[in-house]
Amino acid sequence: MEIYDVEKIRCDFPSLQREVHGRSLVYLDNAATSQTPEKVWHGIEEMYLEHKANVHRGVHTLSQEATDCQEATRRRVREYINAASEREIIFTRGATEAINLVASSFGDRFRDGDEIILTVMEHHANIVPWQLLQRHRDIKLRVVDINDRGELDMEQYRSLFTERTVMAAFAHVSNVLGTVNPVEEMIRIAHSHGVPVLVDGCQASPHMRLDMQALDCDFYTFSAHKMYGPTGIGVLYGKERWLEEMPPYQGGGEMIGHVSFEGTTYAELPFKFEAGTPDFVGIAAFSDALDYIDSIGLERMAAHEADLLRYTTARLTAEIPGIRIFGTAPHKSAVISFLIGDEHPYDVGMLLDTQGIAVRTGHHCAQPLMERLGIPGTVRASFAAYNTRREADLLIEALKRIASMLG
Repeated sequence: MEIYDVEKIRCDFPSLQREVHGRSLVYLDNAATSQTPEKVWHGIEEMYLEHKANVHRGVHTLSQEATDCQEATRRRVREYINAASEREIIFTRGATEAINLVASSFGDRFRDGDEIILTVMEHHANIVPWQLLQRHRDIKLRVVDINDRGELDMEQYRSLFTERTVMAAFAHVSNVLGTVNPVEEMIRIAHSHGVPVLVDGCQASPHMRLDMQALDCDFYTFSAHKMYGPTGIGVLYGKERWLEEMPPYQGGGEMIGHVSFEGTTYAELPFKFEAGTPDFVGIAAFSDALDYIDSIGLERMAAHEADLLRYTTARLTAEIPGIRIFGTAPHKSAVISFLIGDEHPYDVGMLLDTQGIAVRTGHHCAQPLMERLGIPGTVRASFAAYNTRREADLLIEALKRIASMLG
């Protein structure tokens, strides 16, 4: 088997060669957004320089080329996640918009008294859209709790289903705890009650192979910028039968069949949900990001990240006095959220930044989870395919100095 050459991979990311405060950058904020390899931004450059013209309906060469690039990415995404059809692949501005689309459009079928099951570990993007729906429907949100390791209470999850349950929506992987949820089992339980499921896959898609037909969820969302791709691009996968029934999310160009003041008909899938000019440059470049992942091998990348997780967790636990790690499930992604004693996470994060180490601090758009844990926020270090044990060592040595400084 080919050796995993992380130094060679790092050469594909010029941003990793820069300095911060006079020190080599150690980028450990990958759960928020990953860095971009040369292959992807060369693809963006090529689109702007060679093929920039609005997609669809244009008869001239540049428009046809841009359209071909966008639709090639749709085919690429369908293949990458093993969806049944390209009609099931909707491009959005991000996973947040994708969830809002489902909450607004699929939620149009919900009625007063209906119930939606969420979990306490959800990102705000999978909480607030359902709350916005409550402005128009008297819908109840029912919430699954976690245990002390950060695992979902599956007995409680099973017990929450009633004849009024119309939706279950949950993260594949927690962006704070790193917990990989048993989504296959959760989907089977929901479907046994006739309840459709939305899975927020933002933290799963960079680290594990996705198969929509095997998973059998009804909706799945993820973003390009966490997968070494451009910002502003998201994907909504939806089963075709649901997407056919759902009304459009937005109105405008591209999503129409025929418009008159007497009435309007809508375009076929997937264009019914893609109103206006899309970020066709970013969409085309997302295909380059998927090609880049496949050129290394997602499974190899995940194995490298898992090694960093084990190594860093063991050293942090053994060597940093007063450290508290949140999320200790045996099956977790390459995310470590922690506090040092009672020190505020912002203070720790700012001190790490002075040493060139980029981490995320705060509530991570998961305030209900922070309330459940009884803390204001955490420091979060998250790994990607280009991180190294040397960078983990630098993090640990920096934290030792900070712990000593803060007493």
